[in-house]
Amino acid sequence: MSKFDPDSAMIFDTHSHYDDAAFDADRNEILAAFADNGIGWAADIASDLKSIEKVTALCDRYPFIYGAAGIHPSELEGMNEDWVKVIDKALDHDKIVAVGEIGLDYHYDDGPSEELQKYWFDRQLSLAMERKMPVVIHSRDAASDTLEMIKPYAKRGLRGVIHCYSYSAEMAAVYADMGFYIGVGGVVTYKNGRKLKETVASLPLERIVIETDCPYLSPDPFRGKRNSSLHLPYVVQAISLIKGCEPEEVIRQTTLNAFRLYPGAGSPEMD
Repeated sequence: MSKFDPDSAMIFDTHSHYDDAAFDADRNEILAAFADNGIGWAADIASDLKSIEKVTALCDRYPFIYGAAGIHPSELEGMNEDWVKVIDKALDHDKIVAVGEIGLDYHYDDGPSEELQKYWFDRQLSLAMERKMPVVIHSRDAASDTLEMIKPYAKRGLRGVIHCYSYSAEMAAVYADMGFYIGVGGVVTYKNGRKLKETVASLPLERIVIETDCPYLSPDPFRGKRNSSLHLPYVVQAISLIKGCEPEEVIRQTTLNAFRLYPGAGSPEMD
């Protein structure tokens, strides 16, 4: 188990996809460079059945990698209860610390139906509730449905993160009040990232966690190129400017938040 030391905090990337083929050529080199670039930990988040196996393998190989197991809303075609059993078995691994990436995505007209997405989102929320584990939520163009489906579970104690947050500051406050964290990544550095900047400005730092969603969503000045955790200092800097605090305080608090989000990654040492 890892321990959080507030006096020497490093960045915790709460949402990455190092299992992705985009890292096949140099995965080991990037992960080996973490410590020298201020990165202490990363959570690798599964999206389909194949990635669950890959995420688990990464957790076994690297002591600073944790994982989540779940089925992304865009990967639901053919899903059945046997898939749920695969997720449930993966959750037995001592370094799989959350159920995810799960949620709703209404962006694409040719994606799984809203009805199908809601059914399996609810099923995976129920599994997380049964296993007393946090959830990693994907929500795109589905703001009201996502919130309404999470609410009854949150009232029963479910917690987690709204990954790659893209909605209003007002809705972020509702999630924060329910005990959820808001995932902030490269978009906060974009000129057109106004909504996320407003959200960061309005939220207490205690409700924010840092993420990449790599290989996607690189911060400026790397926008359009492959992302990695090594770019997170740019996200930290952007948050520090918005919040009017030192980058070190952003790192210290968001890393503490990450360990609170993922209790299975270790017990934070409190101030």
